Amino acid sequence: MNAPEFLGAASPLPPLSPHAQAGSAPRVSIPQSIRSAWTGGFADIAGDSAEPFCFPCDPTPIADCQWLAVSPGAAQLIGQDAAALVQSPEWLAVLSGGAVVDHMQPYAGVYAGHQFGVFVPRLGDGRALNLGAINGWELQLKGAGPTPYARFADGRAVLRSSIREFLCSEAMHSLGIPSTRALSLIISPSAVLRETVETAAVVCRLAPSFVRFGTFEYFSSRGRTDLLEVLVRHVAQWIATGAKPPRNEGPESVAVQTLDLLHEVARRTARLMAQWMGAGFMHGVMNTDNFSILGLTLDYGPFGFMDGFDAGHICNHSDHHGRYSYQAQPQVGMWNLGRLINALYPLVRDADRLREVLETYKACYAQEIDAILRAKLGLQALPQEEWSPLLDDFYTLLQRQHMDYTLSFRALSNGSEQAFIDLAPDREACRSWLARYGQAAKHSASLQQISGEERLTRMRRVNPKYVLRNWVAEEVIRAVRDHGDSRPFEEVLKLLQAPFDEHPGYELYAAPPPDWAEHLAVSCSS
Repeated sequence: MNAPEFLGAASPLPPLSPHAQAGSAPRVSIPQSIRSAWTGGFADIAGDSAEPFCFPCDPTPIADCQWLAVSPGAAQLIGQDAAALVQSPEWLAVLSGGAVVDHMQPYAGVYAGHQFGVFVPRLGDGRALNLGAINGWELQLKGAGPTPYARFADGRAVLRSSIREFLCSEAMHSLGIPSTRALSLIISPSAVLRETVETAAVVCRLAPSFVRFGTFEYFSSRGRTDLLEVLVRHVAQWIATGAKPPRNEGPESVAVQTLDLLHEVARRTARLMAQWMGAGFMHGVMNTDNFSILGLTLDYGPFGFMDGFDAGHICNHSDHHGRYSYQAQPQVGMWNLGRLINALYPLVRDADRLREVLETYKACYAQEIDAILRAKLGLQALPQEEWSPLLDDFYTLLQRQHMDYTLSFRALSNGSEQAFIDLAPDREACRSWLARYGQAAKHSASLQQISGEERLTRMRRVNPKYVLRNWVAEEVIRAVRDHGDSRPFEEVLKLLQAPFDEHPGYELYAAPPPDWAEHLAVSCSS
């Protein structure tokens, strides 16, 4: 990767979009216990009115809102009981964008970003409104109307994409992959125009912070090193870097804190990329404005989980050149980290020390993906000279036979050679590799001093039976949208919240795509 190059002088910005005014939405009262815990969050950090971190803006209500889902686990994060929450008309109003808590001011955050490799100087929360923070968790509504950064769009989200985001963010959490959380999903019959006329929905998602790589890019491109320092100090409170806060505000102290932060972001991003690859997950739009500074999976659009394995698979049909294909994800993660390094160059101004951040990323990714795949195949103790060729041949087999990624690992973790063989069109092609794998499994278990059954039990803890396949999401969307039937949604959510369990009777949801969904495509439109 090339040496970091400071982005340079501020570039002209497009005009802000027309937007709802601060203070224009109805205000509602909430219990004092919640009120006292609800703070401004990111909006409370000191900024500059000439280049604000965020813009006060109220949501725009939509009609006839009703609950579709609330996540009990996410509700607990903000000290709420899901069952009580759905009985509250005040919470329905607030989480749908129909009203604002009386002592809070919603806001939209600004950021820039590299979109498909091209720098866009100002993006910002176009259809996301931040409500502040409860118990250290920021609440953000997606689809609650236009903001100043909406780029003259409607600021709405549609039902299909909102269902996908709610289900997948909770699925990723249950898989142990860092992610924003989905608190609630509220639906409305209000019309939203995309390729066709669709209906609206609002998701409330949670994160300790929604600061992105692109947040730093924005202020760097504007030449505001003072605000970059503010952002570094703000983010450092969420990231345990092991470094003590600087005792003074001198350049060296700022440089050290920035480098510590970058190394930790590199480690978190590398781990996330390794976890995506291990789970067969593809994000689809890995722009720098969609990369969380905390290493969370952020912004669920045209994502997908691998069905029949293809290392070059592109899950976003708008990605015409495969920039964000499955196999490209680790390299894109490093490229994006390079853009963040570039943005923070003014605080360090030492290219050699900044290049070390990239080395941290590469070393961490290599370590993490190795550990993940050894655990998935149950070969943690296998010597490297046996491990590397066996792994290479495994992925060659998956690629040539187009075997289902999730089910291949699950079959091996169940100790079922036949189930594994049945996934391949050329069944004989599997047998020689399986013979080598069987010997390797015995060798590894012996070195670990565990039984064969214990080894399989451990494999089943890391190899899910259920992931959110695109065809399953489409079935859920059609049931809710076309028939008003929420039962498939509830069933699938239950499975995704315990993806490593067998769930007898629900095996259909673990199956590869049926014929009608073989070429199901997902785009950025939502």
